[in-house]
Amino acid sequence: MPPPSDLALDDEETGDPAAEDGAGGETLSLALGADQAGARLDKTLADLIPDLSRARLQALIAQGRLTLNGKVLTDASAKAQAGTYDLAIPPPEPALPQPEAIPIRVVYEDAYLIIVDKPPGMAVHPAPGSERGTLVNALLHHCGDSLAGIGGVARPGIVHRIDKNTSGLLVVAKTDAAHQGLSALFAAHDIDREYVALVRGAPHPARGTIATRLGRSQADRKKMAVLKTGGREAVTHYGVERAFGPQDKPLAARVACRLETGRTHQIRVHMASKGSPCLGDPVYGAGAPAQAVRDAMVQAGLARQALHARVLGFVHPITAEALRFESALPPDMADLEALLAAL
Repeated sequence: MPPPSDLALDDEETGDPAAEDGAGGETLSLALGADQAGARLDKTLADLIPDLSRARLQALIAQGRLTLNGKVLTDASAKAQAGTYDLAIPPPEPALPQPEAIPIRVVYEDAYLIIVDKPPGMAVHPAPGSERGTLVNALLHHCGDSLAGIGGVARPGIVHRIDKNTSGLLVVAKTDAAHQGLSALFAAHDIDREYVALVRGAPHPARGTIATRLGRSQADRKKMAVLKTGGREAVTHYGVERAFGPQDKPLAARVACRLETGRTHQIRVHMASKGSPCLGDPVYGAGAPAQAVRDAMVQAGLARQALHARVLGFVHPITAEALRFESALPPDMADLEALLAAL
């Protein structure tokens, strides 16, 4: 699959911008006469350079890329003066993610694919607001020349994703053949994926299957919702593994969720639809848990939805080897479970 169009990096520069003098980019020279002086500097230059936005000009000036008669200027709000301005415009950042030396926990790796145990707080791929520090950036550095290329580009092949604040197991392709094979397995629902969630209360019945249509919420386009019509089929098989608190009215529970389909926020929406949202879920966790549960969340340091991709199993698309991996709960969820067990 081609790289998403939203992977462009930001305009952040490093080093001494003035010394770089736009190396690899260009330097514009503008001569201002006395009749052009007096207005705000950034507005005056924006009128003369229509290809650059005023915000972009302000950023370049703040970076020390503008000089007047050889003197560096950094105040975009200053009044324009007569003289010769030189604006050093750096080359654009590459449109593809860059390798970053970020530690990752590798569970399995061969020439065709890699399985990692993603920590909470790490986005899978760059997007607005998470341009760096993502799993893709880390994999580009970790895999290096072992990436044979996806679609002719040396990049990891993302075939499924887990939310930034969800932890756990994720498989990524390193070659075109593995990418196509894994994509086919996911399309056929021939992947064993099990999550564990710590939820408010306990869903009833204790075991079952949630089959709905999922799509964008009409009330809030940033959220997913169960729909009566439209959307896409979403199926989650769940089972309460342990309930915490009074037996007749549990305060919280540990629930295993096995995915038959993999829709955006599927488990989070499905658990919320049963009246038992994931603890700590800032989007779908309507209604506060009991005070004792809230206290346990604070003590455990839970700062995200309590959801972890625990099991990942499939037949290797190239070697035909049966693979299955299991990940232990990360510290925040493990500590929270221990505290809930004492309720």
